[in-house]
Amino acid sequence: MSALPTPAPARAKTPRLAAAVSIAAAVGLPVGLFALILFIVPVLQPDLLDAFIRERLHHDPATWAWRDAVYAVALVVLAFVFANFAAIFSGILSWWERRVAGRIQSRIGPNRAGVGGFLVWIADAVKLLLKEDLVPADADRILFRAAPYFVMAGFILTFVVLPFGESIAVTDMNVGLFYITSITALVVVGILLSGWSSNSKWALFGGMRSAAQVVSYEIPAGLAIMIPVLMAGTLSMQGIIRAQGGLPWQWFMFRNPAAFVTFFIFFTSQLAEANRTPFDLPEAESELVAGYLSEYSGFRFALFFLAEWGNLWVMAAMAVTIFLGGWQIPFVPNELYGQLKGIGFPPLAWWGLQAASMAIFAVKTIFLVNVIVWIRWTLPRIRVDQMMSLCWKYLVPVSFACFLFTLLWQIAVAAVPALETAMGLGLTAAAVVLAVLFARQTHRNIAAVGDRIDLSNW
Repeated sequence: MSALPTPAPARAKTPRLAAAVSIAAAVGLPVGLFALILFIVPVLQPDLLDAFIRERLHHDPATWAWRDAVYAVALVVLAFVFANFAAIFSGILSWWERRVAGRIQSRIGPNRAGVGGFLVWIADAVKLLLKEDLVPADADRILFRAAPYFVMAGFILTFVVLPFGESIAVTDMNVGLFYITSITALVVVGILLSGWSSNSKWALFGGMRSAAQVVSYEIPAGLAIMIPVLMAGTLSMQGIIRAQGGLPWQWFMFRNPAAFVTFFIFFTSQLAEANRTPFDLPEAESELVAGYLSEYSGFRFALFFLAEWGNLWVMAAMAVTIFLGGWQIPFVPNELYGQLKGIGFPPLAWWGLQAASMAIFAVKTIFLVNVIVWIRWTLPRIRVDQMMSLCWKYLVPVSFACFLFTLLWQIAVAAVPALETAMGLGLTAAAVVLAVLFARQTHRNIAAVGDRIDLSNW
């Protein structure tokens, strides 16, 4: 007697309204945010604000008493825009990471709220905002409440100098790289405060692990940053990008063999400083429940995760800026931006170049964000001793060696400039070959277990 065939389960249909809202949010929010940043950041720079005061308000900006008030309003508007960008990017990324994790683990992932479960991050945000904000009875109530805001401040303030395009940065500090490494220390302060003030052994262990981890990996990360600084001769984020070019062999990563090595050291150190797998020891759900997050709930719990996912953009944007050419457009010289801009409100061609530079920067950054997500759901968590050994026995000595090599390399390049071009072409070709071999091996591994690449269920 043969068994009756089991009918395939009916596939649930997403209501039309939810589908429309999902598509509008998935497309409209990112496009709208990038368009707003593209327009508002150049317009609110001091030179255009002074022109507005002079030509529209008919005052001399050098002597007008309300000029500082106009500047303050512009800064508040910029802060509002970038805070919303950080929050919305974090929310969308939380949905995307759960979908990727589901596919890597052969499950579906979130799929109920909207098309592909896209609205789940909005539902999560509403849920966390409405949940009760609990404070443990024996906790240090002031520090416990303040800790998430330290973390958020260390995250949000990085957008002051992070570039999005040629003229799309809140400000271009001549010590931008130094500023960003300093301000992110507030994140560590917040994590330490949350671990200590919770009066919980799991939270305290998580905070202590985070302190040891961040202090250790700050050394190789700082040394890795010095390689592009030596090559560009500036600490300005925009200055470092302008010292590179739009083609891969013009990026710092490929122009110096030490920079090629330190890119991976910097990337690894960033993963450790952001507590991302395989360095998520401060949270370590299977050992410390959730580490320094154990006692938090509601809105303050959401702030920690907003900063964690938002930091993925910061990490990737920094790597793109100092190693991968930033916003540089191939075959477009830096002088062209100034020639097109002229005096007064810039022409349409200048805005087109700004949009192209922003698109290039965003594509590179989003690619690296996906690599970080992929690493999290591929590698297991390492032990504490392995984490410390990797830093002090390998990354720190290699970083010092790369630093010294770069000093000699710069002397050699000054004597023979063609050396840098030849190295750029050679390392770019080597990277392409490695990428092709990696893709072939991945395809063979998938075929060897009888599986196939299937992206039809997204």
